[in-house]
This record gives sequence, structure tokens and C-alpha cells, in this order.
Amino acid sequence: QVQLVESGGGLVQAGGSLRLSCAASGRSFSTYTMGWFRQAPGKEREFVATISWGGGSRYYGDSVEGRFTISRDNAANTVYLQMNSVKPEDTAVYYCAASGGGIYSLTSSYRYWGQGTQVTVSS
Repeated sequence: QVQLVESGGGLVQAGGSLRLSCAASGRSFSTYTMGWFRQAPGKEREFVATISWGGGSRYYGDSVEGRFTISRDNAANTVYLQMNSVKPEDTAVYYCAASGGGIYSLTSSYRYWGQGTQVTVSS
């Protein structure tokens, strides 16, 4: 069992930066592939980024490639999402999740989810 708590969301101007954190509790955090997803009102949950258990592999959704960076600190049981050059279309609730295996971009591949943190980008 893994419990996930996101933080760091808020209001930011377009072009600015924000860093989200996801603190995990429970055993074996370092063995999980971790991911970030987001969901805007009226839209489906969208894949943002994923990082392997050791941090050696990272993949990003097309809409954030080159602007967002995922990282993790296994000693601190935390995964991060650095968001740079944000755009109004990045406005959404951001969720972190721990994978149970499978295709990394699918929500069905993730076993544990946090409650989400709101990010709002003003133009």
C-alpha cells in the first residue's frame, strides 16, 4: 500500500514556473514507476510524465515535452514535477500515481493515486 499526497499547486502567470511535489508513504516507494497526470474540467485525465524506479528512464506527454521535468528522490520518498514556460492550457488538477505495471501512459497502469493539486495558469 502506498499513500500519495501532492502539493505545490497554485496560481501562476503564463510563462512562469511551478514545482509540484508528491510525498509517498508506505513501503517500497523506490520500487515503483511513478507518473504525473492532469485533468482539466470536462476532459479526460491526461498523461504528463513518468519516471522509472531508479530515475534512469523518463517519458513525457507531447504537450509538455521540453517544458516539464520529472524527477524523484527515493531517500525522501518524493517525486517532483518542475513546470517551466507554463501556458493557460496547462491549467488542470495534477495527480501523481504509482504504477502497478503496464503501459506508462495509461491511467489503468497505475495502482495508487493522490488526491490532486490544482494548477491555474493565467494569461
